[in-house]
Amino acid sequence: MNYQDLVTKLNMLPHPEGGYYKEEYRSKGIIPNKSLPKFDGDRSYCTSIYFLLTSENFSGFHKIKQDEIWHFYSGSPLAVHVIDLDGNYMKHLIGMDIENGYLPQLTVPANCWFASSVESNNGYSFVGCTVAPGFDFNDFELAKRDELTNIYPKHKEIIKALTRG
Repeated sequence: MNYQDLVTKLNMLPHPEGGYYKEEYRSKGIIPNKSLPKFDGDRSYCTSIYFLLTSENFSGFHKIKQDEIWHFYSGSPLAVHVIDLDGNYMKHLIGMDIENGYLPQLTVPANCWFASSVESNNGYSFVGCTVAPGFDFNDFELAKRDELTNIYPKHKEIIKALTRG
């Protein structure tokens, strides 16, 4: 199956950070805002999406207020680029080549800047992402290149490569 078939069959939409997505699950249970002081509004217990990225694109640096768990499904391995809360940069590879250090699952901690890119040329990565408390676009911040570079000048090359402006 090619990536266009996956996008069509799963009714995926363009994602603001790059790639395609489809919300697959949103729990019916709700956590009231009074129990989540760092959030603006109520949240579902948990959400999950399908996410597909092609090698011609990238998922730009962004952050959310929750931990995000990435699950590899198929295609090329995916590089997940993370700038942690201490300002350290790490490139993680998710895929099924476990003997060579790839992980089938990866957790990006809350409030870390992260981006992703497909490792192979002319390929795609099909993954899933799970967020708890559930994702809401109010929790999403897309990086501005100049602002992120000012905060982390030693990572300017990767920031330039994985931001759109």
